[in-house]
Amino acid sequence: MLGQDLVAALRAAGHEVKAWDITECDVTRPEQVQVALEESRTALAFHCAAYTDVDGAEVDPARAMRVNGDGTANVAAACRAVGAGLVYLSTDYVFDGLSRTPYREEDAVNPLNAYGRSKRAGEEAVRAARLDGAWIIRSEWLYGQGGKNFIRAILDRAGQGEALRVVNDQEGSPTYTADLAAALCHIPEGLPPGTYHLTNTGSTTWFAFARAILDRAGMPEVPVDPIPTAASGRRAPRPAYSVLANDRWAAATGAPLRPWPEALEAFLSTLALPARPR
Repeated sequence: MLGQDLVAALRAAGHEVKAWDITECDVTRPEQVQVALEESRTALAFHCAAYTDVDGAEVDPARAMRVNGDGTANVAAACRAVGAGLVYLSTDYVFDGLSRTPYREEDAVNPLNAYGRSKRAGEEAVRAARLDGAWIIRSEWLYGQGGKNFIRAILDRAGQGEALRVVNDQEGSPTYTADLAAALCHIPEGLPPGTYHLTNTGSTTWFAFARAILDRAGMPEVPVDPIPTAASGRRAPRPAYSVLANDRWAAATGAPLRPWPEALEAFLSTLALPARPR
């Protein structure tokens, strides 16, 4: 989902881009990664590949670690071998959610679930590679055109008349992949290496986000019941609060992302939605 928007954004910014999907370059196979980077002669690799099934990772943590931890180590090793920089996309799930103020980049990580631990391992692999240029970008609650996401799920279920029950005790920042991808174009333009948090600004709960989606999509009559995480039936524990502070990115680029409600409106405008009542 992010990768598709990122390729389009980099090309629109005038960069020459070569992109691979898993059928062409599987990050768990180091020889494939090495050949891909050698043949492309890349100066900077954006590593968006990941195992993102949070609940599935609890069932098969070895698979999540193989992709997110070992796979990232393979990409970092290949970048070091060819002299390329590396941008690694990480997650808010490296934090435990016990804070009540937005997490800063230097805050201690303490993932609650197997997915978060595998992404932490990926971060550690990037740092251990000691590349000349490495950027770790933590984002969260992604949605966009190129894949399954929370917004589409809410609209689909509402359209089918299904009951909507959404957790109201997890807080984060919904982030539009088109906005995130456009911002990442600052990296090849000279952003200093390091770890950055990057999300649409502001925060909300999943329940309030669902309510905003329906209201803005012209479906205010659709009911949504708020529930606690404990009643959701999800296997993996989630951080209750995972809002990320974007101050470092804003200071370095002068370009913070727009507020999440504006981004939501922009995404909804790209979809075929029911006519809004006058």
